[in-house]
Amino acid sequence: MPRTATVTRKTRETDISATWDLDHAGAARVSTGIGFLDHMLEALGKHSGTTLTVSCTGDLHIDGHHTTEDVGIVLGQCLREALGERLGIERFGHIACPLDEALATATVDISGRPYLVYDLRPEAAMLGTWATELVPEFFGGLTDNARICVHLHQLHGRNSHHIVEAGFKAFARALRQAIRVTGTELPSTKGLLA
Repeated sequence: MPRTATVTRKTRETDISATWDLDHAGAARVSTGIGFLDHMLEALGKHSGTTLTVSCTGDLHIDGHHTTEDVGIVLGQCLREALGERLGIERFGHIACPLDEALATATVDISGRPYLVYDLRPEAAMLGTWATELVPEFFGGLTDNARICVHLHQLHGRNSHHIVEAGFKAFARALRQAIRVTGTELPSTKGLLA
């Protein structure tokens, strides 16, 4: 079965369509109306070795909160659906990712139990038109809806752009490890991932 999912979500605040193909590396096609978020989603697609397509129209005349959180929700739903029964996946991934002076680590467990530990500390309030306080809102929406455990930690960094980008790239690379199919059995001693 191809590990691909398409999810659409339309509310009074956002209208989103996303497709995530976990088994083919391709150029991301992303349009959320928030330049820096687009940049991070392109990095997510590239460094996870997947093909990611996201189209979002949101109430950016208010701010970027609904767009950011809802894109995270939709991508989490895509990831969960695309993973299917999760037979043979590595399940765990861990990496440290540098970007100049910044260094971030990410650890992923495709556990069936959502949990986010977020410890990136960018000092700038804004990256372009994107509020840095929205970064954990994105990851929270994704982890909750994918039902995965993610630990993101900043070890070094002073440039906010570098810190956030290192975090996204680290997450992408850890996810790449965790979703890789290396066997045929469910990677759990209790017989399910939940």
